[in-house]
Amino acid sequence: MSKIATLEIEGKTFEFPVIQGSENEVAVDISKLRDISGVITLDPGYKNSGACKSEITFLDGELGILRYRGYSIEELAEKSHFLEVSYLIIFGELPSAERLVQFENDIRKFTLVSEEMKIILDGFPRTAHPMGVLSALTSALTAFNPKSVNAENEKEMYDAVCKTMAKFLVIATWTYRKSMGYPLNYYDNTIGYVENFMDLMFKLPTGPYAANPVVIDALDKLFILHADHEQNCSTSTVRMVGSSHAGLFASISAGVSALWGPLHGGANQAVLEMLEEIHKSGGDADKYMAKAKDKNDPFRLMGFGHRVYKNFDPRARIIKKAADEVLNTLGVDDPILAIAKKLEEAALVDEYFVSRKLYPNVDFYSGIIYRALGIPTDMFTVMFAIGRLPGWIAQWKEMRENKEPIGRPRQIYTGHPLREYPKIVS
Repeated sequence: MSKIATLEIEGKTFEFPVIQGSENEVAVDISKLRDISGVITLDPGYKNSGACKSEITFLDGELGILRYRGYSIEELAEKSHFLEVSYLIIFGELPSAERLVQFENDIRKFTLVSEEMKIILDGFPRTAHPMGVLSALTSALTAFNPKSVNAENEKEMYDAVCKTMAKFLVIATWTYRKSMGYPLNYYDNTIGYVENFMDLMFKLPTGPYAANPVVIDALDKLFILHADHEQNCSTSTVRMVGSSHAGLFASISAGVSALWGPLHGGANQAVLEMLEEIHKSGGDADKYMAKAKDKNDPFRLMGFGHRVYKNFDPRARIIKKAADEVLNTLGVDDPILAIAKKLEEAALVDEYFVSRKLYPNVDFYSGIIYRALGIPTDMFTVMFAIGRLPGWIAQWKEMRENKEPIGRPRQIYTGHPLREYPKIVS
């Protein structure tokens, strides 16, 4: 027998079905609330509202669980690589070895970006923030691919996935090359996806370039860890924009803009800015630990704790090891990273942080890795966007395949009631 929730309003009782997810999450289905009762719910930030049903990602913040399509993030990070996980997230199952090779080859078919895109890129000043440039270039891809994708046509959808995965990586790295004044690089179809990222970013015409395998492995894991994270701000934005039947590039461009915000994708940038502030103030990590514990001090220790995970961020456990390997392999001597390591070591044993479960999160460690690789701070969120791309594609695809209605939140109006138009006195 199905469960029912009852709501009483002004003496009238209304019944709503209670539904349960595959991981025993419980929700009251109020989709007909306004139709039968005339009232709506008020839930600023949608913290208690489920906007959709999804088969892509399961997240339990209390228990520190993250799974893509039922597979634990720990196992995926250990046994898979980024394109394999991308295929899983977008299409629902892990690919066979042959299918994975085909997927990578099909991405390579679309890696060439129109030369006219360079004209658009040239219009930005070198000082422009890479995320603003990336959002604009992603939106501009719509002009070069004007035909709307039919999400119900398997081949069209597949080609759109491969095209997006291919071109987004290239234009993302172009934002860095623009800021540095370097000539633009092109995708090399003879090497892998993550290897191409390093080439596109750092290869110069003045000599050969070969990325360190330890670095490639760390970046591969970081992209996997960022690939999807349930209905966060940018993902919800992609689904909302896509619900109007806006195209894939336009929807992802909107997701890039949402990710740009410091409360979302800008968190790892905030970590490095904090570390630089500590360094400029003398580098006394203990002083700033004390400031973080002082409730009367406005200082916040960025990169510790997480608004969703109430325990240790499962992604942080994985990437901490990779961060240590990168620092040891590269032998980086950087006072900023030395401060980061001191903060990390202190927070993992300090009673104040341990009791409140304020552990270093994925943003803390990703910022350390990016800094060690020489990636500028304002490129950190671009790195996040590259990793999150397959999740955005999968969520857009799922939303269209499920024929979800156009997003249209309600509101509670708190302005003036009807009033008379005043007579104008000359």
